[in-house]
Amino acid sequence: MKKIQVKDKSFAISIPEAEILKQVQRVAAEINRDFAGREPLFLPVLNGSFIFAADLLREITLSCEVSFIKLASYSGVRSTGEIREVIGLASDITGRDVIIVEDIIDSGLTMAHMIETLERHNPASISVCSLLVKPDALKVQIPIHYRAMDIPNDFIVGYGLDYDGFGRNTRDIFTLV
Repeated sequence: MKKIQVKDKSFAISIPEAEILKQVQRVAAEINRDFAGREPLFLPVLNGSFIFAADLLREITLSCEVSFIKLASYSGVRSTGEIREVIGLASDITGRDVIIVEDIIDSGLTMAHMIETLERHNPASISVCSLLVKPDALKVQIPIHYRAMDIPNDFIVGYGLDYDGFGRNTRDIFTLV
């Protein structure tokens, strides 16, 4: 089994790149179908979703726009539960179909905050697209329209996800051992 070391922690492979890309293509096909004839604004959440967003958007055949937002609620391997907006919304979303692109949804608190913030700008619709969802960790009910995979409530790195800023640059996803 392939293992990596990130700072002081060991991780073992849990989701290989081929499986990730297969699920990304499936999700992109669903979005292409559901938004046919429309021009959505994709809003990837930095930093974690940048690799997922890049792979997803290469599969999107719609005319679309991309902007970025950065929210943070993690410190080390645990969520702080406190959400702070780091980089705000740069595009006017009034009357637009917005698709939030997130790397992982665990407690759901960050996404609930983002949806609430975006709703104040009167978009036509808000859809949530997440690479990973931890159903057992959800603390709030949020609509997740597009999800690539559900995973256990483990700490993971790779494919954009990090541990204290490190480990984002792997092609596979690894679980803390």
